[in-house]
Amino acid sequence: MNFDQILSAVGGFGKFQKILYIWICLPQILLAFHMMVSVFTGSTPPHHCRESSISVAGNQSHFPGTLSLNFSLSDGSCFSSDDLLESNRTERVPCTQGWVYSQDTFQSTTVTEWDLVCNNAGLNSLSSSIYMFGLLVGSVLFGAMADRYGRRFILLLSIALQTGFGVAAAFAPTFSIYVVLRFLVGTTVSGVIINAFVLGTEWTCTKRRMLAGIFTDYAFGLGYMLIAGIAYFIRDWRKLQLAISAPGFLLIFYIWVLPQSARWLLANDRMEEAIALLRKAALVNGRVLPPAVHVDKCQILDGGKQSYSAVDLVRTPQMRKRTIILFYIWFVNVLVYYGLSLGVSKLGTNLYLTQFVFGLIEVPARSLVLLVLPFSRRLSQSGFLATGGLACLLMLAVPADHPNVVTGLAMVGKFGITASFAVIYVYTAEIFPTVLRSPPNKENPEMSEATSQSANSTEQQELRRLANLA
Repeated sequence: MNFDQILSAVGGFGKFQKILYIWICLPQILLAFHMMVSVFTGSTPPHHCRESSISVAGNQSHFPGTLSLNFSLSDGSCFSSDDLLESNRTERVPCTQGWVYSQDTFQSTTVTEWDLVCNNAGLNSLSSSIYMFGLLVGSVLFGAMADRYGRRFILLLSIALQTGFGVAAAFAPTFSIYVVLRFLVGTTVSGVIINAFVLGTEWTCTKRRMLAGIFTDYAFGLGYMLIAGIAYFIRDWRKLQLAISAPGFLLIFYIWVLPQSARWLLANDRMEEAIALLRKAALVNGRVLPPAVHVDKCQILDGGKQSYSAVDLVRTPQMRKRTIILFYIWFVNVLVYYGLSLGVSKLGTNLYLTQFVFGLIEVPARSLVLLVLPFSRRLSQSGFLATGGLACLLMLAVPADHPNVVTGLAMVGKFGITASFAVIYVYTAEIFPTVLRSPPNKENPEMSEATSQSANSTEQQELRRLANLA
């Protein structure tokens, strides 16, 4: 009896699984906070040299309406023109006494705290890149650790570390320490995303995994919208960082409510614990698990005697083509999605309202995916990518004095790329596992047409099975 048969017996998506997904969705809200907070904490307000004739004492300034436009120009905010030459002309020299920043929108940001403007402006972008690199490191590190120590333990560890590093970032004394702490937060974000997704799918029947996976994305969208409201009321970056990180301490009750993965327990010869958990799930779902349950470990591991590696993704011409195309689509999705999400401050409209609407757009985008995905993966993926790409290209043709039009197109692009992001998760999960579990014959490394068709048929029956390989 394989695990999927047992899962069907206890209820593939019953009350037990629904409660589990509620617990899994809670940290998704905090993930959105950490992913999008840099839109506010790293924003660059209008500024000018402190030594200029209109500067005022301290680090506070009121920007007169007749002069505010001058401070939006990058060259005007990076140079002073107070030094007189013999010809009664002024010389533009770099700022030497620091900058004065407008507090119309923010009381403080990391930019105003450490003067990340002009020659140091690149450091602000670098911090975001390092945070994203943390996501990459975390996906490799915590994914491997979960295979060894279990999904539940690593998920709890990731949440605890994320909370600790996030709170510590609010008290960072220097920019370098802040960047390191943000990098560590990024690694833990991957630890939560991967293990929450895998833990949920390993408790869910195959037919409902697509629905359950997208359901967790709604929680991310909720956090996306909430961060706009929190940032609206908290304009100081340190207080904002603390406000989005401290709630992680409330998730300590996960130690008692979050179950282990029964599939992982079975794969690690912890049969009694797994059967006890399955009986508990059956009881919650109103089912009865047979007194004597025999599980074939080989079927749990999906043919565990055969070892696989990333090389199998490019072993045959057909898989090389699929892998290259999917990798490119992933690259485009991540680039455009986070490019639009993190670049919202450059749209020239109300930052907080635009951030909220960008989060709200994710709800209909993912809902539409649920409707169209059963008909065609390929057409859905292509259509949503074309919609997002066309909207982004049209933004380049709109004059800068029409910010509302640019924002509208950006929202259309966000809609398309969000839907595309949801599709690529499912598409990748359907294409990769079959080939990894069914490598080509050693005597004939080229896949025959019949074998290829058989693989394609099997792929449709293995929705989101890629998570089980994590």
